[in-house]
Amino acid sequence: MTVDPLDVPPDPPTPFQPRSGQRGTGFLTEPFRLGTTPSATVGPYLAIGLTWPDGVWAAAEGAEGGIWIRGRVLDGAGEVVPDAMVETWQADPDGGFPSREDPRGAAHHPGFRGYARSQTTTGEYAVFTLKPGRVPDGDGGLQAPHVDVSVFARGLLDRVVTRVYFADEAEANAGDPVLAALPEDRRGTLLAVPADDGYRLDIHLQGERETVFFDL
Repeated sequence: MTVDPLDVPPDPPTPFQPRSGQRGTGFLTEPFRLGTTPSATVGPYLAIGLTWPDGVWAAAEGAEGGIWIRGRVLDGAGEVVPDAMVETWQADPDGGFPSREDPRGAAHHPGFRGYARSQTTTGEYAVFTLKPGRVPDGDGGLQAPHVDVSVFARGLLDRVVTRVYFADEAEANAGDPVLAALPEDRRGTLLAVPADDGYRLDIHLQGERETVFFDL
């Protein structure tokens, strides 16, 4: 009779530790294969290797027309998440991407790389960049200026994806197909408001003011 090494006998007289399945036990009858490591949430270790000293600079420091996009990442209780990470990717002011994957060809705007990564250990994220231009919407029109955003944080097994639009681009926003597909009372969760040195937008992971996230 084959005994399952994971079974715990009833009322063992001494503390009992089940054995894992191993060859020779009669329990493991198939080849032993390791599975994929499960997802894990982002923790305080993010500052060790996931961010880097120049990560906040999507545009070179001091670049003409440079702006800061700042904000907090908040949980469902409205508390600041101090160990989140925010990634951004965007077009340059002419609407081009610094990537060979852009079917129009890679753009080369001076002092601009389009990508940034900021942690929130100071209480908020901050990215220095250039205000993006409009990009095609795939149907012959143009999207409003926006920044693509990924958020990693404790409690999230996978990143959440959203966008930053600009509240002072009302005309372009009115014709944006993504914003138009959202309920009117939810569009404001994506609108960054002008600030002294750029724009501000808080990202709410849950709650009544939850930011709109996209299922990609």
